[in-house]
Amino acid sequence: MPGTPSVLFICVKNAGKSQMAAGLMKDLAGETVDVRSAGTKPGTALNARSAESLAELGIDISAETPKAVTDEAMRAADVVVTLGREAAVTVPAGTRYETWDTDEPSERGIEGMDRMRLVRDDIQRRVRELHRDLTGAEGA
Repeated sequence: MPGTPSVLFICVKNAGKSQMAAGLMKDLAGETVDVRSAGTKPGTALNARSAESLAELGIDISAETPKAVTDEAMRAADVVVTLGREAAVTVPAGTRYETWDTDEPSERGIEGMDRMRLVRDDIQRRVRELHRDLTGAEGA
């Protein structure tokens, strides 16, 4: 849709954090934001705990698969967001770029679903802020 902002979420494997961000943004934004996700070195399958953590919120990303970052996707995005410290990309000139240094509970000894919920909640807070910034909406 013309005038619809486009966001590309990127992490290394496109199996966890970037898929979670995309799922959260799609759920929040609906048709108001065009959302994609990709990885710099895509994995082979979605992280099951990532999908489970979103399912707890009623968001189903289980049909998603890891995808590679493409030049076309980078050029089409108004905003490129890398999640975590390891994904590195060269963003086209004029494209807004953000790096989200997301919470990593495993560094504090928190693992399993407790870890994934904390990661999800951190990403959800950032997605809400980005959505408000892009649309001016006061989403949930």
